Amino acid sequence: MPALDDLQFQEFDPHYFKDVKPITGPSPYADKPTEGPSYIPPELRQKPLVPSGIFANEYGQHGKDISPLLGRDYSENVQVADFIDLLLDAKSSEQDRERAQNLIRDIAIEISRKGAVVFRNQHKLTVQKQKDFTNQLGLLTGKPKENGLHIHPRAPAGGLVGEDGIIDPEVFYVFSSFDRVQDKLALARRGAAFPSAGWHTDITFEPVPADYSALKIVDQPDEGSGGDTVFANGYALYERLSEPLQEFLENLTGTYSQPVIEDFGKDKAFDLYSQPRGAPENVGDILTATHPVVRTNPVTGWKSVFALGTSFTKFNELTPIESKQLRDFLNESVVNSHNLQVRISWNSNHDIIFFDNRSSYHTATRDYLGTRRGIRTISIGERPYLDKNSGVQSEAIYRELDEKNGTFLSKK
Repeated sequence: MPALDDLQFQEFDPHYFKDVKPITGPSPYADKPTEGPSYIPPELRQKPLVPSGIFANEYGQHGKDISPLLGRDYSENVQVADFIDLLLDAKSSEQDRERAQNLIRDIAIEISRKGAVVFRNQHKLTVQKQKDFTNQLGLLTGKPKENGLHIHPRAPAGGLVGEDGIIDPEVFYVFSSFDRVQDKLALARRGAAFPSAGWHTDITFEPVPADYSALKIVDQPDEGSGGDTVFANGYALYERLSEPLQEFLENLTGTYSQPVIEDFGKDKAFDLYSQPRGAPENVGDILTATHPVVRTNPVTGWKSVFALGTSFTKFNELTPIESKQLRDFLNESVVNSHNLQVRISWNSNHDIIFFDNRSSYHTATRDYLGTRRGIRTISIGERPYLDKNSGVQSEAIYRELDEKNGTFLSKK
């Protein structure tokens, strides 16, 4: 994989993408949320993970919280490429590999707890190392071992050209011109004229969606400003709701779909990638799935509202008008709650943000002129599930503060 200074992108040229046999229709698991090899039955689910403390002890001084419950920012003194090198280098000792596993697992736990974590100026992190690191975040925190990195359905439209001269399907191409085309299609289909309509979590239209994503903007706008990424806290949104509404949502499922991506393929005359996309359940050229409206993050054991974003279509158990009004209410609750949000600026082409899609939302800030390019890698996790006995974020955080400081912040 080329170095970051040598990245080559290609768009809408079939010579750069291997021919694949299409699979038509939706996934056979689209409406079966408790089936498939990526579904983890209750008796096999792990307990919430506890960090080893190695990363915090050795590198914690290089980071700072962006807000108490959402977001953390690390300086270039932490180079995550060093950790993946230590893990995957054949010359590393067993002790070194165990240390690297603990470091990466600790980072993954922090991403799941904080929603989004940015590492500045990751000049050592090649594209291949970004792919490896993203995948290990999931593997080291319990995702099905057969699942890998996502291949986006629009991959045949263009992306990063690898060393073999073919577009790497496991690297999603973020490009301003693509975004603008999809924005126009979304406007025509949904009437979504405001940027606040762009909140989402990655690939919820798949039966097995993302656990962790990594986003790096490798080509900033010419003016060097704008194009920030905003994140919102799904844990906190759940806690903001009244207990009766929480219980009501916990009994609902939702349909998640992405007709705009399907329209994008038709508009640009290319077939969507319909072979397995990171998990055996993620197939087909009709992009739809059923998930619980509230889900448990298996890493933290905390509940989060999952029914939100550009791919969320409807509440299955409600009438159309009830569904629309409840969907609008949840979206407005995020839009109107600045204390659920953080805004992260891109300081250099080597900054990278890792985020947990099970419990955070994000949206681009398209307030820039000129060209903006990025690369995103996505780990495929488990089929979403809800354990109604799961906890909530604030109580867990307050309990930890109680234990540390001898205070009494948590509910008794």
